[in-house]
Amino acid sequence: MLRAGVRRGFWCECWTEDVDSGRGPFLLASFDAGSAQQADQWVAVTLRTITPMLDPEASDEAWEWLYDGRVDTRQALLRTEPCTVTVTQAHTRVTWTIRPALFLPLAHRQDAELPSCAYDFKPQQSVSSLS
Repeated sequence: MLRAGVRRGFWCECWTEDVDSGRGPFLLASFDAGSAQQADQWVAVTLRTITPMLDPEASDEAWEWLYDGRVDTRQALLRTEPCTVTVTQAHTRVTWTIRPALFLPLAHRQDAELPSCAYDFKPQQSVSSLS
């Protein structure tokens, strides 16, 4: 049984890495999905958006997941199992990860609005701006 305010969902991330240099992975985006459908849809919308810009091999990888792999992903998510989807374009590998998560409520949070204390923090200065 979950405590009041705690909700089940999925933590989704999109990572990229340069497969030749070994640099990365770098986090590009993250998303807190409230359902398996929402998590799966986040990856699907992104893949549909980028497929016109992919080379033929990477486009085939993307469409293979959209037509066949997506069903397996959705079933795994409904069993609350983590999933990954990967597409490699030239020297860049993009990986979406979806993991079951419990989301804790933030103090004073109203829907998408951040609590007032979030604005008390000052942005961190980059090393180059300190010189």
